[in-house]
Parts: sequence; structure tokens; C-alpha cells
Amino acid sequence: MLRALVILSAVGAGGLLATAHAQSGGTVERIKVHSPSVEGNLQGNPADRDVVVYLPPSYESETDRRYPVVYQLHGWLPSAEMWSNMISLEQGADNAIANGTAREMIVVLPDALTIFEGSMYSTSVTTGDFEGFIVRDLVEYIDSHYRTTPERASRGLSGHSMGGYGTLRLAMKYPELYSSVYAMSSCCLTPYVADDEGNRAAAGITTLEGAEAAPVFTKVPLSLAAAWSPNPQKPPLYFDFPLADGEAQPLVIAKWNANVPLAMIDQYIPNLRRYDAIGLEIGLQDGLIDGNRQLSQALTDYGIDHSFETYEGDHTNRVAERFEQAVMPFFSEHLAFE
Repeated sequence: MLRALVILSAVGAGGLLATAHAQSGGTVERIKVHSPSVEGNLQGNPADRDVVVYLPPSYESETDRRYPVVYQLHGWLPSAEMWSNMISLEQGADNAIANGTAREMIVVLPDALTIFEGSMYSTSVTTGDFEGFIVRDLVEYIDSHYRTTPERASRGLSGHSMGGYGTLRLAMKYPELYSSVYAMSSCCLTPYVADDEGNRAAAGITTLEGAEAAPVFTKVPLSLAAAWSPNPQKPPLYFDFPLADGEAQPLVIAKWNANVPLAMIDQYIPNLRRYDAIGLEIGLQDGLIDGNRQLSQALTDYGIDHSFETYEGDHTNRVAERFEQAVMPFFSEHLAFE
């Protein structure tokens, strides 16, 4: 239940410009980005994805200038729009730039919600290839439609909770895309067991109607199963579950744990060594702190340089402050600017 609670708390074709509004600082655009990677998923999650884009103050006036990009991944329940409000995207970015703690950059918030709330930024025939959406379709679209500096040295990745998990997952696998990463209050770092409270509550759900009506906490293991143990031969939910008829399913839980960063990390040490900067942070009152400490220790044991910062706070109560005062300055220091 604790794992569910803290996850919840976080809680290419052309694109169409939906809305844009300019302030005295930067500009926020809300667009649709079509994702071929997400097409054809068994859940019917839309391939046209909402994306929130922050453009810095000089973007409209300095038309020959190019900017680095930070991709900021939301948690399990918030959409990209909700996450932009939680971190006060426009105000936080404007403040950091205005007070000199950050340089001008583009910040991109993609939406990765599914019918069970969270995609886990993973590849699944059931939910869709949200990993491919982030690392291929979205990067290609942003680089072709905005004045980015389309190079690894000028591209960063960050996220919170499920988005922190996604940051670590994608960082391990795609060091050729990003030069710096910053994971905030990452969830899902430690191994799962088949028979726990959350799985027992979700094990009896066998219909989409039952899943849609399930309590919010019960949807968390449904999201994990859809992302990490898909089964196209098992309608209507199209996944295998770690419990079946009250019995643990070792292969299914093994599939889940194959996606856990503390189990994955040893395979990706050469990739992690390629990063110019790795940042981790978490609040001291966050129930996920032990897993984050273990991850930092694993990086230390391998001699991988990184920062690990703790602060007084829980899972979500200081995310806007952290975005403005930690995330923006981190990428301003470590990304390549013109």
C-alpha cells in the first residue's frame, strides 16, 4: 500500500497547436504529437499525445537562437497538464531565469497516461510503446518543430516519481540521446513480491469495467502488469498477473523485477558512465527514500559520479520549489548552450 500511495501522490507525424499564452517571461504551448510507437496498442490508448512546451523569454524575439531541451516526465496519476501546474512550470522557469539561477532553455512535458493511469514509460503491446514515444517520436518532433540544439550535449531528461523511474530507465538505455539526467523522488526502484496487499486486491479483476471501477490504489498493480507482463492472448485485460487463483506466478514477478532499476543497473554501467551529470533527490519524509538511497549507493559502489540530495519534505509538497531551485539550475550548469 505504501508503494501505491507514494506513486499516486506523484500522481513522427505532425502536431496541432491547441493553445498558447504569452506572459512577460516565457511562453507555454499545448500541442498534440502523434506517436507511431503508441499506435495499435491493445488498450486503445490514443497515439495523439498531449505535450506541454515551455519556450523561454527570448524565443520569439531572437529568431536565430537555438536552445537546449529538458524533457520532464510526470508521475503515475498526473497528466502532463496536471504536472505543469504542480511544478508551476511557467512561473518556476521564468523565476529561475529572471533571478539568474538558470539559463534559457526549452522544457517539454509529454503526457504518458493510459487507461490504467500510468505507462511506466515502458514498451508493451498492451499499453503501447511509451518508451519509443519519449526517445524517438517526441525528440524527433521537438527537434523538427522548435529551435532546439539537436545534440546530445544539449538534451536533458528529468522526472518525478513514475517519471523519476522513467528518467532512470531511459537514461540506462539511451545514453546517446541525453547528456544529463535528474531523477526526483523516483518510485519503483526495488524488487516486487507476488503476494502483497496491492496484488491481492487487484488479482480478482478480470474485466475492463472492473478495472475502471477499481479503487485508485488497486489500479497501480494493474498498470505494472499492463506495462511489464503483457499477454496479447489474454483478453480483455491483455496481461498476466503475479497472482492467479491465489498462487504466485514466478515468471510474471520475474518479468516485473526485470524492469526494476536496482535489478537492471549492473547491465548498464557502461552507459551510465557516459553521462556528464546524474542527479538524484528525495524528501526526507518520502516513503521512497530507502530505495533512492540504495540506488545512490549502487552508483557510488561502481564509482559513477553523481549527486544525491535530500531535503525536508514529503513526496509532493515541495515539487514546484525543487523544479525552480534545483532542476532548472542543474541543467543550466550541465547542458551545452550556444
